[in-house]
Amino acid sequence: MDYIKLILTTLLSAISLFAIAKFMGHKQMAQLDFFDYINGITIGSIAAELATELEQPLKPLIAMVVYGFVSVLLTLIARKFPKTRKFINGTPTIIMDNGKIYRKNMKKAKLELSEFMVMCRQEGYFNINDIQTAIFEYNGHLTILPSSAKRALTPADMQLKVEKETICTEVIMDGEILHENLKCLGLNIEWLEKELQNQHYHNHKEVYLAICDYNKKLSIFSAK
Repeated sequence: MDYIKLILTTLLSAISLFAIAKFMGHKQMAQLDFFDYINGITIGSIAAELATELEQPLKPLIAMVVYGFVSVLLTLIARKFPKTRKFINGTPTIIMDNGKIYRKNMKKAKLELSEFMVMCRQEGYFNINDIQTAIFEYNGHLTILPSSAKRALTPADMQLKVEKETICTEVIMDGEILHENLKCLGLNIEWLEKELQNQHYHNHKEVYLAICDYNKKLSIFSAK
């Protein structure tokens, strides 16, 4: 009987965790602020407790719901009242600007010099002389503006006019035609079959992936 209860509470824990995560919304790890990070750990710990709580599973379930509600509530408050964002989310901190490193701001951000150097290297800057401005964001990510001499050359710098790029849409995946995507592009099966023949494919089943842009250029990838 205990094993059946354990299975049921574990399923309840997994379903509850999934539902709360959906309710709270999706964020990448780099987008999480400090409270979101701690809140996620806490909810995960409570979910683990719920999975093995055979006597009173309702208590950890209520705690999970409350933590999720508070997180969403703070997000709504920050969105509705912009002045509260600094208190709830924190503010970006300028760590380096115009060749000067601000020690006071590093202390404010609880950032050590060695950590700053590591983050610069992670962003591809092994020489801090190449950095014009470095900002420590409230989510713990370092944003870097390179110096003008080290900035990547762009077509605008060379006064070149380039063709506008468009997002490619999958029209075949794993040998299956995605009819909805074709329809969104204003295309049909006849057009697709003709394009496949032009690229020496006899059947869409031979195609692992096919993508098409809004200029109706079809790119085909076969599985090896």
